[in-house]
Amino acid sequence: MGYQQGLSGLAAASNDLDVIGNNIANANTTGFKQSTAQFADVYANTVATAVGNQIGLGAALSTVQQDFSQGTITTTGQALNVAINGNGFYQMSNNGTITYSRNGVFQLDKNGYITDAAGNDLMGYAADSNGVINSAQTVALKVPTTNIAPLPTSNITAQLNLNAQATAPTTKTFDPTDSTSYNYSTSITAYDSLGGTQQVNLYFVQNATGSAQVYAVAAGQTTDLGTMSFDSSGALTATTDSTGTATAALGEFKLNVASTADPTKLDDGASPLSLTLNFTGTTQYGGASGVNNLAQDGYASGTLSNFTIGSDGTITGNYSNGQTMALGQIVLANFNNPNGLLNLGGNQFQQTAASGVAQVSTPGSTNHGTLTGGALEASNVDLTNQLVDLITAQRNYQANAQTIKTQQTVDQTLLQM
Repeated sequence: MGYQQGLSGLAAASNDLDVIGNNIANANTTGFKQSTAQFADVYANTVATAVGNQIGLGAALSTVQQDFSQGTITTTGQALNVAINGNGFYQMSNNGTITYSRNGVFQLDKNGYITDAAGNDLMGYAADSNGVINSAQTVALKVPTTNIAPLPTSNITAQLNLNAQATAPTTKTFDPTDSTSYNYSTSITAYDSLGGTQQVNLYFVQNATGSAQVYAVAAGQTTDLGTMSFDSSGALTATTDSTGTATAALGEFKLNVASTADPTKLDDGASPLSLTLNFTGTTQYGGASGVNNLAQDGYASGTLSNFTIGSDGTITGNYSNGQTMALGQIVLANFNNPNGLLNLGGNQFQQTAASGVAQVSTPGSTNHGTLTGGALEASNVDLTNQLVDLITAQRNYQANAQTIKTQQTVDQTLLQM
């Protein structure tokens, strides 16, 4: 027995205690992965020593192996808390220096970029102003604060029932201000190219059985759209324009609307609306006239109200006008050997030759995990096991200290001879 074996054992036990202590200290660190100290025995490197006579020189730290198993996912309700469920790391950038992390606690900086607590930018695929994601390269993700652009109305869809038992209007010349000149009316709001509103009023005149004349009033202008014809079963069978010519498609009428209707207001400069009104599905049954469906495909501009993060990493913005749009997509990086990553501290890792090249892809693809928005991945440290390991490492340290004490006693005996 020699001092060298005891000292190497003390060093090994001390390293073990350091690793265990670090695990325990990070039991509440988001995304932290526990480590285990691995050791190897040490022998003198001599050529002449017989195999049967080799005496070990102690132990040495071989490696600190990190356990990348899944941590518990806990719901937080915070939009910029994101948990990785499965393999992968967030790709982060610090002025172009790329690192990787499992910590999904993010925030918006003053410029709208998504960053971690240290100010590193979260990387992903950007989306253009139309919500189309560009997967050609990863960039620092930014949540835009600009308004979503308006979409002018181009189609109005209406399914109605016009009472088959209605009587002809008492006033024979149509006048939108005279309710006795039509049988039924309804209205819908359309949007111009600048997001301004235009009221489109629809009127139906039933002067003959099985038919209805359709008028539209918009921007102060009255338009005779044409006639709808119904069979004896109440189904729509034909539509003709104001000249009596069959429309291009059954149930469809065309309507052009000027950009402004109120002469007291300035023209907002919007383009005139060119609308297609589709009445397919309209019926003429006995019973009250009414609307079954009335919709249009335009919308006004809107401001960003909030956003959510989907399992595939897509950041979806919800706007005040009821629209949604993709703002970007978070990517994940995977490695053939995660244990080859260099731990930089601060929940950051760096790629090395031992880890292999980062395999960047969208969450849920190939061997990449998925994301859970509004949640965080807890540390995977098992405190019960760590405390048991702590006791074992402590006993190992005490035992190696005892070997040094025993060698000291032997030396003392020799000196006293």
